[in-house]
Amino acid sequence: MTVAIEDIRAAADAIEGQVVRTPLIAAPRLSRGLGCEISLKLENLQFTGSFKDRGALNKLKSLTPAEAGRGIIAMSAGNHAQGVAYHAQRLDIPATIVMPVFAPFTKVERTRSFGARVVLEGDTIDAAAEAARRIQEEEGLAFIHPYDDPKIVAGQGTIGLEMLADRPDLEIIVVPIGGGGIISGIALAAKALKPEIRILGVEAELYPSMYQALNDLAPSAGGTTLADGIAVKTPGGLTKAIVAGLVDEILLVDEAGIEAAVQLLVEEQKLAAEGAGAAGVAAVMKEPARFAGRKVATVICGGNIDVRLLASVLTRGLIRDGRLVKLRVEIIDRPGVLAKIADCIGQTGGNIIEVHHQRMFSDVPAKQADLDIMVETRNPEHVEHIVGLLKAQGFPTRIVSSRSIDGGS
Repeated sequence: MTVAIEDIRAAADAIEGQVVRTPLIAAPRLSRGLGCEISLKLENLQFTGSFKDRGALNKLKSLTPAEAGRGIIAMSAGNHAQGVAYHAQRLDIPATIVMPVFAPFTKVERTRSFGARVVLEGDTIDAAAEAARRIQEEEGLAFIHPYDDPKIVAGQGTIGLEMLADRPDLEIIVVPIGGGGIISGIALAAKALKPEIRILGVEAELYPSMYQALNDLAPSAGGTTLADGIAVKTPGGLTKAIVAGLVDEILLVDEAGIEAAVQLLVEEQKLAAEGAGAAGVAAVMKEPARFAGRKVATVICGGNIDVRLLASVLTRGLIRDGRLVKLRVEIIDRPGVLAKIADCIGQTGGNIIEVHHQRMFSDVPAKQADLDIMVETRNPEHVEHIVGLLKAQGFPTRIVSSRSIDGGS
């Protein structure tokens, strides 16, 4: 291996005081629900919102004066871009960041706000990488790889040093995997300090690139995932070798599980995590028996989730849990009916959020209408109570929004 514990300790010295020494917090409410003693390493508290600050700074500080003077180039759809741009600005190094044209607008603007020249090119990550390499050769810039670089890996490995300094009794560390930089660094540090510790990686089911590479499976990565920070089609050569030697197992989590983990972190820990940042929690939620009774830690590796997307995830979670429901009620379209229905729902303690009359486009007789009502509820049993009362009052009612609650018509 080309990265050793000495390299990680050197990285820790190099970046000390220039990145956030993030806390490893106990999460007792999560622990009760998941059946293990779980702690969270809050890398979402870094200045740019993700762990990428560490490796980016360590790499930039390793450049020669001549390399720094010519400038650097990086390719990223978000977090690596911001980490490189921020620290390049601090170190007075000219930075060019190539981002794919689909990169979120907020991440593009944040990267520009750190003084970087942003080039939007390519409709895929691979196409953006090709553009970055072309510009690198044309302008003689130093390339800052997002994960497949010893200095990047060593920088991310400082997370592992901190975790075991704070909780030397940890038995399992669960780490999201994209290109493999963060899990490689953490595995190197943790296994050097505590060889018996288990390191588990987590990938999105849509992007199982490291899992497939290590198991000689045909690559199949692709699709739209909430965990865009780990949506990598091809793992690094350096990181693949490290993961093969030190990571005990790789788990895969689906989109519903990632969504549920983002929601759980907001509700139980008051933490905003992006999909990739919540992947470790999603893995523990998926297989609680694997972690039962163990001392577990996972890395909340990023918090750069768009607020509109977060709002959508939370709303979908309320619907999934039966705490927000859309009811369709068949009514005779005449005065006073809406008041009776509102009174029925109010009697149960339900809170009406919005109401829509469907008169013109519903497949009902002219003197009737469908009434779509969004109701805030306590749980699925509360929904059943509301539906039952409406039916008892002569209003045929069915649930049209929930994926987890059965409702009759």
